Amino acid sequence: MTAAAGLLRRLPSVDEVLRTAAAEAAVTAHGRTAAVAAVRATLDEIRTALRDGLPAPAWGAEASAGPESAGPESIALAALARLAAAARPAVRPVLNLTGVVLHTNLGRAVLAEAAVAAAAAAMRGAIALEFDLATGRRGERDDHVRGLLRELTGAEDATVVNNNAAAVLLVLNTVAKGRDAIVSRGELIEIGGAFRMPDIMARAGARLVEVGTTNRTHLRDYAEAIGPRTGLILKVHTSNYRIEGFAAAVPARALAPLARERGVPLVDDLGSGSLIDLARFGLAPEPTVADAVAAGADLVTFSGDKLLGGPQAGLVVGRKELIARLNRNPLKRALRIDKIRLAALEATLALYRDPDRLAERLPTIRHLARPQADVMAQARRLAPAVAAAFGPAVAVEAVECASQIGSGALPTATVPSAGLAARPRAVRGGGRVLSDLAAALRALPVPVIGRVADGALVLDLRCLDDDAALVGALAALPTPGTTTEPAR
Repeated sequence: MTAAAGLLRRLPSVDEVLRTAAAEAAVTAHGRTAAVAAVRATLDEIRTALRDGLPAPAWGAEASAGPESAGPESIALAALARLAAAARPAVRPVLNLTGVVLHTNLGRAVLAEAAVAAAAAAMRGAIALEFDLATGRRGERDDHVRGLLRELTGAEDATVVNNNAAAVLLVLNTVAKGRDAIVSRGELIEIGGAFRMPDIMARAGARLVEVGTTNRTHLRDYAEAIGPRTGLILKVHTSNYRIEGFAAAVPARALAPLARERGVPLVDDLGSGSLIDLARFGLAPEPTVADAVAAGADLVTFSGDKLLGGPQAGLVVGRKELIARLNRNPLKRALRIDKIRLAALEATLALYRDPDRLAERLPTIRHLARPQADVMAQARRLAPAVAAAFGPAVAVEAVECASQIGSGALPTATVPSAGLAARPRAVRGGGRVLSDLAAALRALPVPVIGRVADGALVLDLRCLDDDAALVGALAALPTPGTTTEPAR
C-alpha cells in the first residue's frame, strides 16, 4: 500500500469532523449548512491532493508528521479558515497611503462624521424622503438639498443624480436630444474606465459638433458652428489633463454672451466641482461652481464625491426652467440617488455654511490642507514601529514626497507631503522583496495600500489620521525573524 493510499484510508468522515470543537465553532459562526459544505470541500481538496501526489492542503506542516497528526480537528480548523475567508467582505476598509487623496479605486472622498451619522440615521428607519411634513403630501427628494445648493452656488435651482456622468447624460438628453451639441476639440475628455464624452453624447441622442483644434479654439469657432439645429454649447473643464504651450481656449464668461445672443443654452461641465476657493488652503486654484454660475452658464454639472468631499452624486445647478425640464425627463428617475446618499450629501453641503471650520470637519479638505511638517513629524514617530514590523530585509526611513489630489482634479498639481520609504538592504532580489512586502500589506485584515516608486515601497501618510490605525494593521504581519532600528 502506498503512503497516499494509507492517508486516504485514515481520513475521518464528515460526521467525525463535525463533532470537533473547531467544527462547533464553525457552525456557531456560519451556520450548519455552510459548515458541512466547508468540511466536505476541505476533505475533497485533501483527497485530490493526495491522489495527485501533492501535500495535503488542510494539514500544512502537520502532514510531514505522519497520518496520526491528520485528525478531525485539523481538518475542522481548515474548514473554519475556509469559511472565515469566504465571509470576509469584498468591500472593506483599507488604509490609503498611496499619496492620492481622492483615489478613485479606493472610493474617492472619505465622508465627514456628520455625513456618516446622517447616512446611518437614514438607514435605521423611515425618513421623510418624498414626503412634505408641512402639508402631509408627496414631496420631492431634491428639496432636501435644493436650498443648500442655491445658497452655496448662487444658482436659481438645482437637481441631483447618481454621478456627474449621469448629470451630463441627463442634460444632453433633455436639452440636445436630436440636436447639435457644440464642443471644443480640446475638451473632448476621456474619464476613468475609458468613458468618453463623444460616447456619452451619442447615448444621450445628441449630435456632436466639434469646433477649433486640439490645442486652440476661438470664440469665432463657436459662433460659426451655431445654427438652427444647435441644442446647446458644452464647455468642459479639463480637470484630468492640461494642454500647455501654443494653446487657446474660450472661457465660459466669454461664451455666455454669445450663447445668450443666439438663444442657445450654455452648459459648463466642471467635473470635480469645488464649492470654495482652494487657494485659501494653499492649493492651486480650481474654478468654483459659484464662479461658473456667475460667469453666465445656464447649467453647471459637477461631482459630489471629488473636491466637494461628499458621497457619489452628480449635481446640476442653473436656470430654473432648465432644471424643471431635467426633472420632467423620465431618465431622471432612473438616475436618482437613494436616501442614504441624499442624507450624506445634505450633511456635507451644510458644512460649507461654515467655511472657516471646513478643514476641521471635512476629511477631503483636511487631508489636502495638512501641512507637510505635520505629516513629516508623523512619519518620524511611526518609523521605528514600521521598521520593526517589516523586519531586517528592508530599511525604513522618513522621507519627503509629493501627494496628488486625484480623481481628475488638478492633474498637474502636487502637494508637498511625507511618508515612510522601505528599501531592500540587499541589491540582489530587491525588487522581489518589495513586491512581496506590498502583497503582504494588501493581504492584511485591514489592507495597507502604498506605492512602489524609485526602488522603494512608499507609504505616504497624508491621509493617515491616526497613528494607531497603521500600527494596529501592521500587527497582523507575520513576525520577522529579527527587528532593526529604522535607517537614518
